[in-house]
Amino acid sequence: MLEILEDAIIDSVKLIPFLFLTYLLMEYIEHKTKEKTKETIKKSGKYGPFIGALLGIVPQCGFSVSATNLYAARVITLGTLIAVYLSTSDEMLPIFLSEGVAIDIILKILAIKLIIGMIAGFLIDFVVRLKNKGNTEKEKIIDLCEKEHCHCEHGIFKSALKHTINIFIFIFVFTLIINLVIHLIGEENIAGFMLDRPILGPILSGIIGLIPNCASSVIITQMYLTNIISIGTMIAGLLVSAGVGLAVLFRINKGVKENIKITILLYAIGVVSGILLELIGLNI
Repeated sequence: MLEILEDAIIDSVKLIPFLFLTYLLMEYIEHKTKEKTKETIKKSGKYGPFIGALLGIVPQCGFSVSATNLYAARVITLGTLIAVYLSTSDEMLPIFLSEGVAIDIILKILAIKLIIGMIAGFLIDFVVRLKNKGNTEKEKIIDLCEKEHCHCEHGIFKSALKHTINIFIFIFVFTLIINLVIHLIGEENIAGFMLDRPILGPILSGIIGLIPNCASSVIITQMYLTNIISIGTMIAGLLVSAGVGLAVLFRINKGVKENIKITILLYAIGVVSGILLELIGLNI
């Protein structure tokens, strides 16, 4: 037990400087570009899914929240919202960078999420337009008060430090649990259970992705880095994972049934995409 605890501490502590520097850069980028990003997606029109997916892969804290607010106000389309949800990587990018994952691998994973987000977004908007064809009534744009979750008002240094501490604690606890589970069950048995099931893996990963905070992307990314899940299973979960975006959707968007349908749609796209990637034998 002491050895497991020691390994968890060492594995987590060594990530602190990389996590802090990554979050500091992310906070700086968001602080400088947040308003421009929102204005860009507001003006995107029928190209919304393209712009949304493109902006979604940029590591900005709370961008899925901003997109959710814009959708609830009917400023952007459903396809654009889904494109943002699918492409956003939440905590994946800083964890990958802190673990020293090769840049080309990171770019390939981001590209896959980007392409899936764009395709899904355009298809959804196309179906919605067909469904609403002949309906001349314009949807009213609602005035909403956006509630950001980035704590940028306290300065980027303090915000980056807070992110680092939160993620460090979570990674430490998760690493400790994972190490203990691996020790008790065996790495080969766990990997065999997840890796040899191209259908079950993405389904379970998608369920984890529905956790409405950074926990989901942290868990999924760490499981991939420890070779417990495959690339297809990881992408399935990360496609579903939209940070706190879904939680905010249920809070501010009127119509519980609509919100449930959006959640199911997001989950279905993520899981089906992951299963397809598993079946074609994607290996990055």
